[in-house]
Amino acid sequence: MRAVSLHPDVLVVSSALLRANCVIVRAASTAGEDDAGPVRVRKVPGRPEGEAFVIDSPVLPEELDALPALIEQARFPPPSGLLATHADWDHLLGRIAFPELALGCGESTARRLEQEPGAAQRELRNFDEELGIERPAPLSLGAVQTLPLPGRCELGHRELELHPAEGHTADGMAIVIPWAGVLVAGDYLSSVEIPQLNAGDRIDQYLETLERLGRLLDAVEQVVPGHGPPIASELARNVCEEDSAYLEDLRRDGADAPLPDTRQTRVARAIHAQNVQELTASGS
Repeated sequence: MRAVSLHPDVLVVSSALLRANCVIVRAASTAGEDDAGPVRVRKVPGRPEGEAFVIDSPVLPEELDALPALIEQARFPPPSGLLATHADWDHLLGRIAFPELALGCGESTARRLEQEPGAAQRELRNFDEELGIERPAPLSLGAVQTLPLPGRCELGHRELELHPAEGHTADGMAIVIPWAGVLVAGDYLSSVEIPQLNAGDRIDQYLETLERLGRLLDAVEQVVPGHGPPIASELARNVCEEDSAYLEDLRRDGADAPLPDTRQTRVARAIHAQNVQELTASGS
């Protein structure tokens, strides 16, 4: 597990498996000079002030076990909530590290979790069995808080911007941290993966999301994809354009669609083959 600071209020924890990213974001308990005014809070001696959220999750049991201590060492306040960009199992494991916290997600993700009860738990169990991973307890999602998309979510005296992001799956949410200039993109804008259609033909949805994310890039400096290293917004824009071109070619040329020049890898070829299979199965 590797942790890097993108901003005094944003910490990115990258898992040793799947290159999965978890983002910890905090808001100070009092407003700065550039804010509308002070926020009065009750100070707790010896405890970092403010409020923090954990977005998505690392994967390995030992990484989840270490997450609370890492947050404390970074002098972040204990998290008061969890956010998931979408309902794939590898983004929901924050509940293992913080079982007492509610899980916040977009409307489409809450609907998917309701329509697919137990799916994330089964996929996690299959993943663990394949790799011989043992966990002390099964995944329990507990209370789920539905968030409107587009919308905002309060964090201390700050607000996170929430945007719909569908296409990779039937659900999805991207999160902008405005004061830090960071976009948490979910499973989009990865410099190491190509677009992946997890079921059927979602190319139109995916392209709409890429267009939306492209507009958001104008207001941020750094992007955290679901998998792969955080990247500068300039590189993210190049990835966005390459991904859009790949999807257009995929729709037109199917298996003959060329991969992005920067991602000619074995993993990318495997994802491409799966995309072609999904399109064929959907009759596109």
